[in-house]
Amino acid sequence: MKLIDMAHEKNSLWIFGYGSLVWKPDFAYKRRKVGYIKGYKRRFWHGDDFHRGDKEKPGRVATLVEDEEACTWGVAYEVPESHMEESLQYLNVREVMMGGYITEIVEFLPKEKSHTPLLALVYIATSDNPIYLGPASDVEIAAQISISSGKTGHNIEYLLRLAEFMRLCCPEVEDEHLFSIEAALLKIFPHGEITLSAQKAL
Repeated sequence: MKLIDMAHEKNSLWIFGYGSLVWKPDFAYKRRKVGYIKGYKRRFWHGDDFHRGDKEKPGRVATLVEDEEACTWGVAYEVPESHMEESLQYLNVREVMMGGYITEIVEFLPKEKSHTPLLALVYIATSDNPIYLGPASDVEIAAQISISSGKTGHNIEYLLRLAEFMRLCCPEVEDEHLFSIEAALLKIFPHGEITLSAQKAL
């Protein structure tokens, strides 16, 4: 049975976010749960020439890369059936048409141990996407983020808000890739300037 069919049967659909969706879902949902999925690692390997960059200076945003030993933390949102079509249409434009992502079905494990695992829809950008940028050093990724801005805002905001989410909601988790890029970004700017840049992005 397809996830959408299951969603209609249960009157709701769960959507897992691991990038901007953790702090900027912008669609109607009933409730949210912090948790993780297994078998994927979050990497800033996808290009963004619309939301957080442009054609000349594409930004760097997160995607998921398969890794049996890894897990990725984020937020799952329960979308009621009454808002399902509207929310999926919005996300299709935001993530698929403008972002170049495809959808997969994953098992989501809530942080709260008393909550049972559930199936969720997730958006992933793969290496066959035209704007996929691939691996780079933390310093290179940070440098690219520092100069990129798009229709939604500055690429710096995307990185800092994601790091903030991890520290506030998953303080026990050490996301080395994310925090290493953040540290490299902080070294680019003189003391205090990064704060001004982030404020301008809001």
